[in-house]
Amino acid sequence: MSFKNTFDTYDWDTLEKEIYTYTSHDVKQVLDKEKIDLNDFKALISPAAKPFLEEMAQRSHAITKKRFGNTIQMYVPMYLSNECQNICTYCGFSMTNKIPRRTLKDKEILKEVSFLKAKGYDNILLVTGEANKTVGISYIKHAIILIREHFSNISIEVQPLDQDEYEQLIESGLYAVLVYQETYHKATYKIHHPKGKKSNFDYRLDTPDRLGKAGIHKIGIGALFGLEDWRVDSFYTALHLKYLQKTYWKTKYSISFPRLRPHQGEVQPKIEMTDSDLVQLICAYRLLDEDVELSMSTRESETFRNHIIKLGITSISAESKTNPGGYAVAPETLEQFEISDERDTNAIKEMIKSQGYEVIWKDWDKNYLVIE
Repeated sequence: MSFKNTFDTYDWDTLEKEIYTYTSHDVKQVLDKEKIDLNDFKALISPAAKPFLEEMAQRSHAITKKRFGNTIQMYVPMYLSNECQNICTYCGFSMTNKIPRRTLKDKEILKEVSFLKAKGYDNILLVTGEANKTVGISYIKHAIILIREHFSNISIEVQPLDQDEYEQLIESGLYAVLVYQETYHKATYKIHHPKGKKSNFDYRLDTPDRLGKAGIHKIGIGALFGLEDWRVDSFYTALHLKYLQKTYWKTKYSISFPRLRPHQGEVQPKIEMTDSDLVQLICAYRLLDEDVELSMSTRESETFRNHIIKLGITSISAESKTNPGGYAVAPETLEQFEISDERDTNAIKEMIKSQGYEVIWKDWDKNYLVIE
């Protein structure tokens, strides 16, 4: 059994029709509820919910404050390699793009680490392209072991792996894995991933199951908004989340909200997701689940990130570089995508504090683990 069994019981076109037929009366009934379920979530992401955005935002703020307090966790991505064997129409690392490829060596990794530690980071996300021979399990495991003494939280966003490979990485010090389905629409997924291991929709879909079985501490999921209708993709993400929470209840979960950004490719968003759409979605997720972590990257603008702090977000990145060695080793290498909020770490920290929130650099420590 895996999420695919649940996934196969739903139909994209039927869900799309349902979401777009909700009325303001339906939304009002949902907002009158104390407990919101997946069916209610469909109403909250529907166009009919737009007039209720202020009410949703206030409720989202209150729930987040009750559960997480006045805290925002800060993390930083560190790109180790831009080598990739996949063709992805929306990504600057796609193997079809004729760009200089780079994979960081030990000294270069440690130079990047030194830069980030000086900024205060204790929560790092290691990112690579999907190239099994160059940056496969042995390279990732070695990188984790190399840097684990410097960080309390080490997460990865790399190619999907098998369960036993995740178990090896967890033993080496891995805390969390982010793996985005990109889109849950199978036909659209195939258009944007025509070649490479990533073209296997079902293998990617089952990745969080393999992670749950491996005993990972945290799993991050999400969709890339712009490839398909964000409302339907978001419902499938919520469905995936609820399945995972029920099946692997010891694991923590996070949701991210990437929108298509300029890159070394040509694909344009199929359906635009406006700022108000994204606010609506963030609030809807928080009303659905008070425990899930909601993360916001530097893809978004300064203004948007300033205003989203109080609306349900629990973690945020800063000063991100999306090219390998971009902090201290090789700032000139090609980025995976352009970031929008280019403020440095201190500026983001002060922005968070100015809104009455405390910056958290880590939310757990391996010393807290009880070995039986």
